[in-house]
Amino acid sequence: MMNGVMTPPLTLTELDTASAIIRKVLPPTPQYHWPLLSQRAGAEIWVKHENHLPTGAFKVRGGVLFMSRLKEQGVKAVVAATRGNHGQSLAYAARLLGMRATIVVPQGNSSEKNSAMRAWGAELIEHGADFQAALEHANALANERRLQFVPSFALELVCGVASYALEFFRGAPELNAVYVPIGLGSGICGMIAARDALKLDTEIVGVVADGAPCYAESFREGRVISTAAAQTMADGIACRVPDPTAFEIIQNGAARIVRVTDAQIQAAMRHYFSDTHQIAEGAGAAGLAGALAERPQIAGKRIGVVLSGGNVDRGLYASILEADSVSG
Repeated sequence: MMNGVMTPPLTLTELDTASAIIRKVLPPTPQYHWPLLSQRAGAEIWVKHENHLPTGAFKVRGGVLFMSRLKEQGVKAVVAATRGNHGQSLAYAARLLGMRATIVVPQGNSSEKNSAMRAWGAELIEHGADFQAALEHANALANERRLQFVPSFALELVCGVASYALEFFRGAPELNAVYVPIGLGSGICGMIAARDALKLDTEIVGVVADGAPCYAESFREGRVISTAAAQTMADGIACRVPDPTAFEIIQNGAARIVRVTDAQIQAAMRHYFSDTHQIAEGAGAAGLAGALAERPQIAGKRIGVVLSGGNVDRGLYASILEADSVSG
């Protein structure tokens, strides 16, 4: 609730209109039922494969919609902060639309995500120790260079991202619950928006890393709570300052938020590979990790999990695959 006014829900007409724009350049991604994952979970598991998109992650849906509408307004150049997938989405959309993108990442960011953003044509700037520092620098550059700042969370981004949720709900059998990773919140907010617009009863469960628990802490306390650090190998969900609008939507629309350890996330990455031969980055595997952490609650149910991205550095992924399996 901003200034005492509740954020209005996105309508099905708005979501379908956004989806039509996105479908012109991005194909729908599949949703598969995987028997081995289902045996592991004791539930019927359906996976939404956002790792199949051209940038390897769901955020490109929001980037295409947001940038398309900026171009209609005459905007030619943008700046944003990212750990990778948001930046790739804007770089991809900028190339598609003949625009320019400047992307700020923290020092020590994924080298392969950095390379991908450069390959899409973005100017890449490394600044700060974490995402929040990169974000503050991107805001400063927007003023200094007179660029349009593109946030990592905005209702226009949510409207685009929600296209994956519409595909999931319309393409899979009726789901009892869907487990969604939470970074800054566009993925879970898109899922909530689609669930509500379609008038379904599906529970939406958010998943965060133990080392980046700001949304879980906020959900528990009923108010926005920032944390001093966000330390997790799952860089896509390494958030320490919640977006107030995202929190409002999550608070009103999610059933609960599950915290998982990095060990559980890494185990889920191995499970995706062994059970489906799919590559999942840490954030992409968090939804499955959350579902597996709640085996007793999901037993015998039909459960959706969002494989939100597969952009993991080769060396890190190799070390995770070689590690001993852990329970959970």
